[in-house]
Amino acid sequence: MKVVLQRVKRAKVEVEGETIGEIGVGLLILIGIAPEDQEADARWMVDRLAHLRVFSDEQGRFDRSLVQIGGEALVVSQFTLFGDCRRGRRPSFTGAARPEHAVPLYARFCALLSEALGKPVAQGRFGADMAVSLVNDGPVTLSLESPPAAAGAPRRENSTTTG
Repeated sequence: MKVVLQRVKRAKVEVEGETIGEIGVGLLILIGIAPEDQEADARWMVDRLAHLRVFSDEQGRFDRSLVQIGGEALVVSQFTLFGDCRRGRRPSFTGAARPEHAVPLYARFCALLSEALGKPVAQGRFGADMAVSLVNDGPVTLSLESPPAAAGAPRRENSTTTG
């Protein structure tokens, strides 16, 4: 599971000109799901996102989490996070999960995040052509990848998932 998060002052997603999800201060979460991802990956990622200290305290240090500030989340499915551009001139998306696997896991991820935050999570529409707009705060943009340990394999070392 891959996520690109952006700390935002506000964000929204539209489908065919209609706003289907909108938030104020919080995180815009672009999520890509791999074929091997399971609920354990979603649980690991939700815990990381809810408690990752990317919001500033009074001294301007990253010392507050989404939970601590009572922030909101907008989750948008993004299979292109698994785009492989190493060969040819067209990205390959074979690393992304098929919809029959990704859709229920995306829904579960959103439900788990809603539970962790104690409030509804705004969402995009899986598979739709979406227009996402945001006001990036900072800017702060980070990428995370669930460790194989979330699915029971040994944990890999990755600086974006430690700390």
